[in-house]
Amino acid sequence: MSEGEHAAGLRLDRWLHHARLFRTRTLAADAIGRGGIRLNGKPCLKPAQTVRHGDTVTVSAHGRVRALRVLDLGERRGPATEATALYEELES
Repeated sequence: MSEGEHAAGLRLDRWLHHARLFRTRTLAADAIGRGGIRLNGKPCLKPAQTVRHGDTVTVSAHGRVRALRVLDLGERRGPATEATALYEELES
């Protein structure tokens, strides 16, 4: 990604899909709409919310709550090893 694209950010539903936290963007968007996702501590209800490098995303899904710091936005939904490089897990 170019420097301009990093500054602009990426849709939250796309980032969740790229990071392999949800199988599809639709499932990610549904989780956001139900209030299961927080961005920098604030509830998100819109899948188009912009996520940027350094943001904190809290995901309540699949029977657990995970706090993640965004390290990269990713260009695609790649293999799991590529996806785990997009974030770091924070201590609860």
